[in-house]
Amino acid sequence: MKRNFKNILGVMGLLALAGVAGAKAPSAGLTDSDIAAKAAHEIRMYPRYTIWDNISVRVNEGNLELVGQVSQPFKKADLQRIAQRIAGVSSVTNELEVLPVSFQDDNLRIRIARAIYRDPALSRYAIQAVPPIHIIVKNGHVTLEGVVNNELEKQVAYTRASTAGLSFGQVQNNLRVENPKSKS
Repeated sequence: MKRNFKNILGVMGLLALAGVAGAKAPSAGLTDSDIAAKAAHEIRMYPRYTIWDNISVRVNEGNLELVGQVSQPFKKADLQRIAQRIAGVSSVTNELEVLPVSFQDDNLRIRIARAIYRDPALSRYAIQAVPPIHIIVKNGHVTLEGVVNNELEKQVAYTRASTAGLSFGQVQNNLRVENPKSKS
């Protein structure tokens, strides 16, 4: 009985090792764009990814580079671990900037988010799991990142962020427009 149990444990251990090795082995046929798409998906699925974070990925010959800003220090390490587990990734360069943890910045983030997502032109974005307008605040300086449908929405987001108050200087509007010709 003991011998059978040891054999079963041995076989299970070998199967587990084979599964781990298979998961870490580079997948043949994955292009850099496939890896980038998978990485972007994994980042969006990260449960702590919010509108206060802005993350972009670049892939060059299997080297995945994380760039952007995160609002909490632990997110940088978490996202690197996630990126390392993606099939086809040979190395990870983590260039994520950890934004200063500040009560004033947090207050400003919330005020701007309320101003943007309560506007009738932009409120439909608020119901998404991770809304497409990201609010990056660093020492009172505000940058809008992400994507909106048209120029009008870009301008409304900028206006709402600018009038929310408490920011130092002008709001940097880096929002991209998905449909530049669309009016509404």
